[in-house]
Amino acid sequence: MSLVVLDTDVASASLRGRLADPLRTRLTGETWCISFVTLGELTKWTVLRSWGPHKLAELANWRQHVLLLPYSDRVAVRWGELQARAERRGRARPVNDTWIAACCLVRNLPLATFNLKDFEDFAEHDGLRIIGINDR
Repeated sequence: MSLVVLDTDVASASLRGRLADPLRTRLTGETWCISFVTLGELTKWTVLRSWGPHKLAELANWRQHVLLLPYSDRVAVRWGELQARAERRGRARPVNDTWIAACCLVRNLPLATFNLKDFEDFAEHDGLRIIGINDR
C-alpha cells in the first residue's frame, strides 16, 4: 500500500461519494492523504455553504480515513523555489496549487487530480508525479 495525495477536487468528490469508477479503481488500496491546504479549502466551503451538524460530521468521519500532510519548513522552502522558478519561466502558478505541489514533492508522493492543467507545469519542470483522472 502506498500513499497518494488527493487534490482538493478529488477530496471533494470522495467526500460527496462521487468518485467515478476509473478513479475509485485507481485509488483502491492506496492510503489517501490531503495537504494542509486542502483541509483549509474544505473548511472554507463548510463555512461559506453553512454546513449543518450532519454534513460536518460526515466531513469529520471522512477525515478519519485520510492522512493530513502538515506544513513544514521544508514545504515552505520548496513552495518558494517552485513559485520563483515558475515566475522565471513566465508561468506564475496559483498559490494553493503550489502549496499542494510542494507538499507532494517534499515527500515524493503522487497527486491525484482532475485539474491536470493546474499541475502539468510542476510535472514537466519539477518532477511532480500526477495521477491524472479525466472522469469524475
